[in-house]
Amino acid sequence: MWTVLLILLVIWVVLSIVGFAFEGLFWLAIIGIVLFVGTLIFGIIRQRARRTKA
Repeated sequence: MWTVLLILLVIWVVLSIVGFAFEGLFWLAIIGIVLFVGTLIFGIIRQRARRTKA
């Protein structure tokens, strides 16, 4: 699970960097940031849910 989340986070960071590098792709940077934060929150919530079950 953490491997998939880590890979997704790296992809979102790369998308954000590409979006900021090219001014015409600024929307890509915004999407990358939103997906990065969403994935991070999803991972934190899943980890907390796993702790309460165990």
